[in-house]
Amino acid sequence: MTATLTQREIEETAFARLEHEGRLLNAVLKAPTNKFGRVGFRGELALRFSPKLADEARPPELSCDQVMAIATVGEKHLPFFAGYLLSFEHLKDVAEVLGDTLSAGGKYFLFCNNIDLSRKYQVPCKGAMFYVLPIDESTVYNELLDLLYLEKNELKKKDTAGKLDAVADAAIKFDVTFDTITYSEGLALMGPVRNPNENRPV
Repeated sequence: MTATLTQREIEETAFARLEHEGRLLNAVLKAPTNKFGRVGFRGELALRFSPKLADEARPPELSCDQVMAIATVGEKHLPFFAGYLLSFEHLKDVAEVLGDTLSAGGKYFLFCNNIDLSRKYQVPCKGAMFYVLPIDESTVYNELLDLLYLEKNELKKKDTAGKLDAVADAAIKFDVTFDTITYSEGLALMGPVRNPNENRPV
């Protein structure tokens, strides 16, 4: 797949604005997947940019990490998005950045480090419903496999695009309901924000 073809395909999807704004960073995958008409992204979504110093490109001030998302050529909404947030409060940033790419029927999963490990919520924001789930010492990919009852060994044989297709297909069919809370209620319930650098070797 040539770079120009990939770029053209992205331009025809809900990723187009995010790509123009320079928000799709550190991509492990940003290309058509194995499903016709589908473009996949795995990487980081920049939520807030750091001030630019001359021409120096600086990492974002705030990002949604471990993102997995798909878009369909010719459609303006993302049918599936998942990512990791250090704090629940940044759900609002994700919703604002995704903005017009969200839809009432899309499946959006946010794994937050500072919500109770025994709880799962649904939080309406910007016309979409977000599944907000706890995460602890795991990855978004592994958490999604557990949530969607996907067998890790079966996916091992697939390439990065194939793994994303399998997760996205299962996520789109996901219809379990959790307690619905407002964003404000979530802010009141969330725990302290962990320092991401603690316990790391110097």
